[in-house]
Amino acid sequence: MRVVTLDLPGSDAPHTYVNPEIIWRSEETLLHEEGSISMPGVNERVDRAARVRVRYCDIDGHEHTEEADGLRAVCHQHEIDQLDGIFWIQRLSALRRNRLVARYEKMQRGR
Repeated sequence: MRVVTLDLPGSDAPHTYVNPEIIWRSEETLLHEEGSISMPGVNERVDRAARVRVRYCDIDGHEHTEEADGLRAVCHQHEIDQLDGIFWIQRLSALRRNRLVARYEKMQRGR
């Protein structure tokens, strides 16, 4: 079982997605600043689809489809990537990824 819970600004309550999968991505993209608790202190702009359609089950096992844009679309992509074993820095070019890792390692040495 794969589970994601999103608690975004403007939402009434956290929303839980069981076994979410992206079934459609817009060709239009947007750049959004991303980071992770796995690499605290470093962020980078990541190019993501501006809109996605996600199929998932709720906690009672009922299947749903949701179309999301903006921050919610970015969060779906980021979290589902994590479920698929893809760390957000893998979405960066090799040059930007290497610079980010070097910056993070320098921060860690300075602690």
